[in-house]
Amino acid sequence: MAGIRKLAKKRAKEVSLHNKKLRDCKVHLSDKGDNPLKMDSTLFITEGDSASGSITKARKVQTQAVFSLKGKPLNSFGLTKKIVYQNEEFNLLQAALNIEEGLDDLRYNNIVIATDADVDGMHIRLLLITFFLQFFPDLVKGAHLYVLETPLFRVRNKQETIYCYNEEERVKAMAKLKGKPEITRFKGLGEISPDEFKAFIAEDIRLDPVVIGNDTGIHPLLEFYMGKNTPDRQKFIINNLKVEKDVVEEDV
Repeated sequence: MAGIRKLAKKRAKEVSLHNKKLRDCKVHLSDKGDNPLKMDSTLFITEGDSASGSITKARKVQTQAVFSLKGKPLNSFGLTKKIVYQNEEFNLLQAALNIEEGLDDLRYNNIVIATDADVDGMHIRLLLITFFLQFFPDLVKGAHLYVLETPLFRVRNKQETIYCYNEEERVKAMAKLKGKPEITRFKGLGEISPDEFKAFIAEDIRLDPVVIGNDTGIHPLLEFYMGKNTPDRQKFIINNLKVEKDVVEEDV
């Protein structure tokens, strides 16, 4: 294990100068001094170059960094810390956050998972949350981990544009704009232009905190949701399955 850690550190150091996965910011939580911007330091973890491209162009360079995944990360449940050093993406993410030895030198106050609002995006969120809970639970308990909310729809006419985060908001926007407004359904973050993205990661950013109680047993929790496909989990899914119906739109 010591040899693996040494090799992983060497590789992480070698790629730090030309790491295409990380677009760093200028201010970090671990910086010395009393710069108030340190609390705004944020790392967005995105899926793919398309989404990371839009966020990178729209971000605040002072306080917002971007780490781009190349696909679905590994399900780390039940694996040992050894995998963090052997898996390139996990190793680089750990190095970017600077959390190998603990949270004292954490480089970003906010770690934000920014994935598409589809099935694949939800799966990636679960895999990343599993990674942090498995190996760095104090980061989650310290209220550093969030999920970025982004709009599903854009409703607009020549006078106004409204961004909607769910079906109900879309119906209300159509009623407000009346007539036949143009409706765009965002299939992924890459479809949102950098100019539009600025509004979603600025002052009005919507973040869902990943919360876990101090008394919650992490291993049983992960085993139930991320372990082998047990009959208990199948029963839970069946009993809690919800079918969403399209919202009935009133004539406007």
